Amino acid sequence: MIVDKIKKREPTAKKMQNQVDIQVGKWLKCDKCKEILYKETVRENESICPNCGAYFRMHINKRLESIIDKDTYKRFDLEIDTTNPLGLEDYPKKIKGLREKTGIKEAVSCGTGKINGEEVVICVMDSGFLMGSMGVVVGEKITYAIEKAIEKKLPLIIFSVSGGARMQEGIISLMQMAKTTAAISKLNDAGLLYISVLTDPTYGGVTASFASIADIILAEPGAMIGFAGQRVIKQTIGEELPEGFQTAEFLLEHGFIDKIVERKELKNTLYKLIKYHVN
Repeated sequence: MIVDKIKKREPTAKKMQNQVDIQVGKWLKCDKCKEILYKETVRENESICPNCGAYFRMHINKRLESIIDKDTYKRFDLEIDTTNPLGLEDYPKKIKGLREKTGIKEAVSCGTGKINGEEVVICVMDSGFLMGSMGVVVGEKITYAIEKAIEKKLPLIIFSVSGGARMQEGIISLMQMAKTTAAISKLNDAGLLYISVLTDPTYGGVTASFASIADIILAEPGAMIGFAGQRVIKQTIGEELPEGFQTAEFLLEHGFIDKIVERKELKNTLYKLIKYHVN
């Protein structure tokens, strides 16, 4: 009889184990320390793990909120839509789904705003939208922002996070590398300041174009930066690669970037650099 009673309790125990009282979408796991964290706590901490200090990727709106003075951001009114030059069946559906999920129309937002009272043109990329890949719209928006910086004689700041060119748009996506680079050249001729901020990850055609030709290149701690991934490079050259050779820390040591800046210090650092240039 005692054994029978114990057996009857087993299904109830299993059921209780599966009924974990955690709201879907309210929690996330830190890849570094493996802790389960409350999303709002992480968000209030500049999207940094409060347990180990690891950096999470930031949504466009959160990034603008942390860098630009309140109520000063004005998005450029550039109404262009993503096309499907290769006629891929799933591409338009993917774009539509991402817009609904992320609340943004494309992988970059560009406009003007103030940093501690200093007006700038700023572009912010978002990894949540096709890994921040650079298609026609992204390239055009960044080029338009550069041209506006020249017109208004304002400093330009671009926050990059990207997997590279958007292969769903074929060779037209690769053309954005030349277009954005040519626009930066005009900005340089105008004697205007351009600061590039590399965040995790910045790869491919973005690294090979506007992200790496700034007057000053900053990076967040631990950001992965490069053209191709480590596995691809290793297969191509057939050699062992230095450990951590694509981290911001390695690139700083070898002169590719100018400074690594903690996320909480980014706004003040950008402000100081702008003031130095003005003076």
